[in-house]
This record gives sequence, C-alpha cells and structure tokens, in this order.
Amino acid sequence: MAEAVQQSFFDRTLTNLSTAWRDVAASAARSVGLTLDAPGADPDALRTMMRDCLEARGGEVSARAPAAPLGPTNLQLDPAGRNLFLRLLAEDFAVDREAVDRAVARLSEAGEGAGRARAERALRRALVPPRLKLLTQFNGLPEGVKFLADLRADLLATLGDDAALKSLDDDLYELLSSWFDTGFLDLERIDWNSSAALLEKLIAYEAVHEIRDFYDLRNRLDSDRRCYALFHPRMPKEPLAFVEVALVQGLAGSIQALLDETAPQGDPGSADTAIFYSISNTQKGLKGISLGEYLIKMVVRELGEAMPRVRTFGTLSPVPGFRRWLAGVPAEELNGLLSVEERGGIRALGGSDSTPESLAALLDRADWMRDPVIARALEEPLLRLMAKYFTVKRDDGQPIDPVARFHLRNGARLERLNWLADVSDKGLKQAAGMMVNYRYLPDELERNHDAYVSKGTVAMAAEVRGLVRKVRGDGSSTLRRLGLGTGR
Repeated sequence: MAEAVQQSFFDRTLTNLSTAWRDVAASAARSVGLTLDAPGADPDALRTMMRDCLEARGGEVSARAPAAPLGPTNLQLDPAGRNLFLRLLAEDFAVDREAVDRAVARLSEAGEGAGRARAERALRRALVPPRLKLLTQFNGLPEGVKFLADLRADLLATLGDDAALKSLDDDLYELLSSWFDTGFLDLERIDWNSSAALLEKLIAYEAVHEIRDFYDLRNRLDSDRRCYALFHPRMPKEPLAFVEVALVQGLAGSIQALLDETAPQGDPGSADTAIFYSISNTQKGLKGISLGEYLIKMVVRELGEAMPRVRTFGTLSPVPGFRRWLAGVPAEELNGLLSVEERGGIRALGGSDSTPESLAALLDRADWMRDPVIARALEEPLLRLMAKYFTVKRDDGQPIDPVARFHLRNGARLERLNWLADVSDKGLKQAAGMMVNYRYLPDELERNHDAYVSKGTVAMAAEVRGLVRKVRGDGSSTLRRLGLGTGR
C-alpha cells in the first residue's frame, strides 16, 4: 500500500504543478501579447525560451510568461531531455569568462577611490551567471521553489565530475540556501487530524522505517507519539523534514517494540524520555542544507517546554554502513579484533576455516537471529566490532557512518549499542540487526560539537568506551559456556 500511495502522490503533484503553471503562463501571455509554444526536447527551442526569460521586457509579468511553461516542459521530459535541460543551463547560461577577464583587467588597472569601487562592482556583476536571474524567476510561480529543489535533485543524480554541472549546482545550492535559511522555517506538529494529503506525504517520504499502511501511520501518531515537520512559506504543503518521536520511560532498545501496533498505549504523562526514532529529509534537492539539525533542536525545545517531565532526549538510530564495513575488513585485521575462542566458535558455526567467510555465512542466514546458539555466540564479538566501527574515520577525519556524522555534529553522545534492535530485512542487511542510541544532553552539546568539529572526537558514554577498550580474550566467556571456541 505504501508504494501505491507514494506513486499516486507524485503523479498528482506533477499534474497539479503543470496545470497551475499553464494557467499562469496563459494569463501572463495574454497580458503582454506573447504566444507560447511548448519546446519539448528541442535544444534550440529550449535555448530560445530560456533567453526569452532573460530578455523579457515590461516587468515581472512578462518575465514569468516564458518561465511558466519552461518548468512543466522540463517535468514532462524523459531523463535524456531533462539532462539536456540541465546541460543548457550549465553551459549556455554560465558566467561569461571573457567578460570576467576584462573586469579583472580593469580592476588591476584601477587605482584607489571611486575608480576601484566601480571596477569591483563591475567584476561582481560579471561573476553572476545569467542563469541565476532565470532560476530566480521561478520563485514567483506557484510551487516554483519546489520545482527548483526538484531540479537540483535531478542535477545531483547526474553530477559526476562534470565541472559545468558542478558550477550549476553551486548556484542552485547558494540560491536554495538563502531561501531555506532557518529563520524562514516553521515547525508544525502533525497528528491524525492533519490533512489526508499531508499524511500521504509522510508515508511517501518516510526514509528510515517504512510506513506500511494507514494503520501503521495511526499508531505512530497516537497519544504517546509525536511527529513534527519543518515547512517553508513558499512550500506550505510540503514538509521539508520530519521527525517521529516516541514518549517512553528510559532509553528504547528495540524498534520492533516501538512500532508494535498491538502493544498497550503508553501514558505520555508518565514519560521521562523522548526517543527520536525516525528523521527523514524529504527534499533531495536540499542536500547540504542543515534542516535535520535545526529540526531536532526545535523539537527538543518544544517538548521541553510542553512536557517538563521529559528530561532525556535520545535516538534509536540505524547503523547503515556496519555490514558493508565489516565485509571489507581484511581477514588478518578481523582475526586480530577477535579472541582465539571467538574465532574458533565463529568458524565452527560457520563451517569454514576462514573467519570472514564463516561470519558472512552466519549473517547471511535468514533466521540466524532466532537460533539461540548462533545469536549468543555472535552477540559479544559483534557488539565489540560495532564499537570499533565507530572509531574508524574517513580521510577528512569524520566517522564513516553517515548517521553518526549527523548526530555527532549536533553535539550528541553515542550512548549505547543495542543487540537485535531491528530484525527487519533492512536492519539485518545494514547492521546485523543492531541499532544505537545517541543522547542529547543540553549541558554537553556545545562541548561535544566543538570537540567533534575541531578534532573529530566521538563523544561516547562509558559503556561504549568500555567496548572499544576491551582487549582480545575478553569476549570468550559466552563461547566457553556454549562449548565452542577452542580453535584458532
């Protein structure tokens, strides 16, 4: 059902947008006496229409006339046609390099005072690409800001190492960043009484834990749950990012328990902890703009004021890169991270003399988590390996896990690793069923953020630090009790 809702939502969005812009185009064309023909995927016609947008006379109305059909035209093109649209913007309406060179030369020859000021202004004008004026015109159209966000999403999907497209992306990013400054955003609570269209969008945009149907959605919007979203005045019906919150007692360690529709409803009045269990950015074209960080801080403030009993704010977060990292750990390094008993036990259960092959074979079994012997044998080594995973960094000094980068940059602390917290297919494939809690402690946020940004320091609770420090041999007790782990 979720896929059907998502498809109908996107089809309806495209239809409404195209209709609205056709009406705007027709009205504006009548006002200024223009004849508008859809250019299709003809590069010459597209190029001409883009130039008409830039050269329109008579003010905003005449400029919007050619811009209005340009948007629906792009939306209705096939992938090759949309790539052509982007390519024309990137190459034919970029900065005029010769004009820039002339402006630089005049600046170098200018003296001080008024002459230099004029030369600097001329250089600034020369550095503004014509497409920036064209793109800005969409701001005045219904859903025009949404169109530009979607346009950048298309661009990011095809960017590669192309210098011209990267330059276009820089322009779109700067434009959208200024329009989506946090000062322009509104925080709204979403509940079961919100519009059906908005509820459909929650189902369509949920990126962490799929919403199966409206029964699942209603459970997530019950009295012991909260859902908040950020909105922009130019996109009042489009959530930019939303967070789902469970009001519970103590840190939650299982997503199955949180999303269990048959579980008794909790009493929000007795809750002392707010668990952020799903954070979704809905607009791919706004990548790089810090919506999620602002959203969490706003929700912490909102809940803190509305529910003074809630003093603990944490997450139940996926670890999307763990299994991928684990599969790439060389055999010698993996053996060094495990005790002799652990290596022997994993090989005995996995049926191979190779530790990586045996471990992969065990984790690839569909029901391994329901086998008590395998689950108990893997728990201690995998928790320790995950703790190790959070100490591995990229070339830029940041953790390799994207969710960790998000929360640590916010100043959160890695609080706890949770065994078999998500046994869905996705959870098993990404992180062997494990999830983690990040905790937001107001008194530590600034200090943790500064240490992370300046030194790449990962703030960890004592329990997690203990797992990182454990030496080889510490994880052998369970395997001995199971009668495994005597091999090397």
